[in-house]
Amino acid sequence: MSQNEKTLTPKLIKKLWLAFVLLVLLMGSSYIFITGYFANKYSQETTQRLNADVAHHVIAEKFKDASPFLEDGSVNKPLFGDLMHDMMAVNQSIEVYLLNESGDVLYSVVLDHGDKSSIKTVSLAPIQSFIKNKGERFVLGDDPRNPGEQKIFSAAPYSVDGRNGYMYIVLAGKKFQEISDNLMGQYFAKLGIGATFLTMLFSLVIGLMAIWFLTKNLRLITQTVRKFHDGDLEARIADPQDSDIEVFAKSFNEMADSIVGNMDKMKSVDHLRRELIANVSHDLRTPLAILKGYIETLQIKNDTLSEEQKKEYLQITHDNVDKLSNLVNQLFEYSKLEAEQVTPVKEPFSITELSHDLIAKFRVLAEQKQIELQLDNPQENCMVFADVSLVERALQNLIENALKYTQANGKVTLSLQKKGKNVEINITDTGTGIPVNEQPFIFDRYKQVDKSAKKHGVGLGLAIVKKIMDLHDTTITVLSKPKEGSSFIFNLPAYQI
Repeated sequence: MSQNEKTLTPKLIKKLWLAFVLLVLLMGSSYIFITGYFANKYSQETTQRLNADVAHHVIAEKFKDASPFLEDGSVNKPLFGDLMHDMMAVNQSIEVYLLNESGDVLYSVVLDHGDKSSIKTVSLAPIQSFIKNKGERFVLGDDPRNPGEQKIFSAAPYSVDGRNGYMYIVLAGKKFQEISDNLMGQYFAKLGIGATFLTMLFSLVIGLMAIWFLTKNLRLITQTVRKFHDGDLEARIADPQDSDIEVFAKSFNEMADSIVGNMDKMKSVDHLRRELIANVSHDLRTPLAILKGYIETLQIKNDTLSEEQKKEYLQITHDNVDKLSNLVNQLFEYSKLEAEQVTPVKEPFSITELSHDLIAKFRVLAEQKQIELQLDNPQENCMVFADVSLVERALQNLIENALKYTQANGKVTLSLQKKGKNVEINITDTGTGIPVNEQPFIFDRYKQVDKSAKKHGVGLGLAIVKKIMDLHDTTITVLSKPKEGSSFIFNLPAYQI
């Protein structure tokens, strides 16, 4: 692994190694425990199988010459003393118990020596299962000297002098358990050290290979992210669908595309901002210069100017103040729309009545310019579901725009027509029209169709209309031919009464 790769994901590599080491230790401990458990189980089962008939032989050999009970009904302790002496000479771990038919312990040499913690009754279920299967099945029984523990045993039934019961022989007694525990501890220690050493050795080799293999794609992705961070905006993860972490690879590519796209948009916005500043500066500078010039003239030549000249200068000043006010209002209105600070309040209203009001409002201006302004299809009442104030603003801008570009003796028509579930609104003029190469850009922010014409302003009117259409989830279309006029068409959802 190169130095560059090490510095890419050091925390992840450390975590992988830590997890791997903990996993190895857990597996090693589990292996030792399981091995010891089954080894002990195997040893116990082997011992029980080999000594399965011990209890039966004891009854057959010892009880044929002497009864385990004396004439007064008590247990023949000397007999059991000799029995334990003989058996312990062969196997010191054996413990012999005489049980009645209820499982009560009648006598045992080990219990006769004063073991206070011993139990007095042995469960018969394991004994009966052992006898039934003739010792062929591994069964654990109660350990009378250690309540709660179970040991391997041999058992056989007896019937002597009208007495019935069981000969119960624990094959792994207390002494056997002590020796076994000591040896088992040593065995676990040796096995643990050896197994841990070998496991760590092999795990080191396998771990290096596994971590290198598992982090291969991650290193590749990290290097690609580093390139992107360092300025290579074209850096992408090749074939993300083939990566082991496909979701992450695809997410990075999508994120990179989004960042680059947003950067392009920011550049475009910055360009438009510069264009806005230039356009607004020009539009503000002209009326301000005019205002300053006429005000200074009034101040300097006030005594020499006639009353008619003073009125003319004041009217010019007033018109330029209106122009500035209108420009500032447009900028404020558009900034609110662009910042999404305007939420449409949609309600049913009559677009026909609104159109009548707007035609009446602009009729005086149209007559001054000798332009015919009319409403088409005024008889049918068209109801729509939209924000009435925003729609009014959009229509007002479109009518103002149509009047601005229409010469004397021209015509501007606002028509309404129901089409299915919508109402189509069309504002048509017989003005100068829009050049074909300019039509795709007329709704752009601050776009001027003809920059040489001062009356066109900064082009915010149509941009505001476009934003209002976006808020209503509809589009506006322009149809125009140079010197033949233009039509602006949009649809609003009809309201069903």
